[in-house]
Amino acid sequence: MTDRYCVFGHPIGHSKSPSIHAAFAEQTGEAIEYTAIEAPLDDFCGAWQRFVAAGGRGANVTVPFKEDAFRCCDVLSTRARRAGAVNTLVLSGNGKSSDFKVHGDTTDGVGLVRDLVRHGVALEGARILVLGAGGAVRGVLEPLLAQAPQSLQVANRTAAKAEALAHDFSDLGAIIGSGFEDVQGPFDLVINGTSASLSGELPPLPDTLFSPSAGAYDMMYGAEPTVFLRWAAARGAGTMDGLGMLVEQAAESFFQWRGKRSDTAPVLERLRRSL
Repeated sequence: MTDRYCVFGHPIGHSKSPSIHAAFAEQTGEAIEYTAIEAPLDDFCGAWQRFVAAGGRGANVTVPFKEDAFRCCDVLSTRARRAGAVNTLVLSGNGKSSDFKVHGDTTDGVGLVRDLVRHGVALEGARILVLGAGGAVRGVLEPLLAQAPQSLQVANRTAAKAEALAHDFSDLGAIIGSGFEDVQGPFDLVINGTSASLSGELPPLPDTLFSPSAGAYDMMYGAEPTVFLRWAAARGAGTMDGLGMLVEQAAESFFQWRGKRSDTAPVLERLRRSL
């Protein structure tokens, strides 16, 4: 019997997750069916429950449902609890009895760190700046701080949001929050977690942001470099986009469902060619 998985979103037609997980399944010899489902904006948990009732075993969750998924879980990982959001749902038990449990995790931060390591970025002892204070940033702070950077600054247009976020994670390492106007640098790594790239905008940043041999990472990706990456490259930074993060977070979800590690390199290469 083929086990069923899916990705929930709204909209979801653009999702690359079905092709990614089909490639993982082919690699590992796992018999799964993975589809994309557009859940109603006002009834995510209902959509998940209907999927389970139809034989679903687990799901990925993308915008705008990660906080809704958090509220549908019986058991949360530590990092999901801190993030206040879930992108991976795992069903324990047979899915039909009254005692099954819904486990929730967030694999975004793991995906980011693994992609940075793949690029050869040294995180231990690094000075890191993260731009933005929304859910995308909240989901990656714990894995970043676990790499023991020298410092991590979260900067946001609204300083109070960044300061509150830093306070929530202050027990994990050296982290501060600020407005964009208080960013000085230099930094060894700058991660753009804002949605500004989608609209072709840049946060107001100083030209002195990057140290020599610094890296710039945008969680967004596209066929062409984002405006943030173009700006960073013009100032001497090495640039990386978020396509690898997408593949690596998916690989962690697949491992949680099937207990098998996937080779992400050929999947990433195939996706890159298709952009």
